[in-house]
Amino acid sequence: MLRYNYIAVEGNIGAGKTTLASKIAEQYNGKLILEQFEDNPFLAKFYENQEKYAFPLELSFLAERYQQLKRELANQELFTHFTISDYFLNKSLIFARKTLNSDEYQLFITLFNIMNANLPKPDLLIHLFVETKRLQRNIRTRGREYEQQIPDEYLNKIQESYLDYLKQQPQLRILLLDVNQLDFVKSKSDFDKIISAINDDYPKGISAVIL
Repeated sequence: MLRYNYIAVEGNIGAGKTTLASKIAEQYNGKLILEQFEDNPFLAKFYENQEKYAFPLELSFLAERYQQLKRELANQELFTHFTISDYFLNKSLIFARKTLNSDEYQLFITLFNIMNANLPKPDLLIHLFVETKRLQRNIRTRGREYEQQIPDEYLNKIQESYLDYLKQQPQLRILLLDVNQLDFVKSKSDFDKIISAINDDYPKGISAVIL
């Protein structure tokens, strides 16, 4: 049994969010909420022309994430002990801040605040910290064609934006996990280290753990 009832796993592109959330849900009989990003019609176009497609992409992601979380969090399953997702709605702000111009971003914030007001917040937000070199290796390994040309600069910007945002969220319980030395997919002992870290009692604000 895990300590927290609702856990969200966050991190950069290729950090292992979906893999970790799926493994935890499977091992501990949790309800799993996975982001349905591959169905987004703007995603591949965005990587080809960010300036043109950033705004429709971020708006569509925001709407899809909100609808999914509202639906899934309202319908708790009888035989699951907790809920874990591979994203947090606030990631919409983090990406939008780096991709939208100032006027677009202000409108985006307004819409975000309306949607976010009534959604439950996670009891624990896990941020997987992974260095850019390893992110790129993970991206190549999973082989999504539209991700293969993502530059290091873009990943660095997203990581910086995540960390800046998390520092400004003292009301959230945030676990910053440095997993650069772990392979929690192939190594059970590495996965167990993460579970042990997750089960600790953390105060609100950021708690950083290097594994």
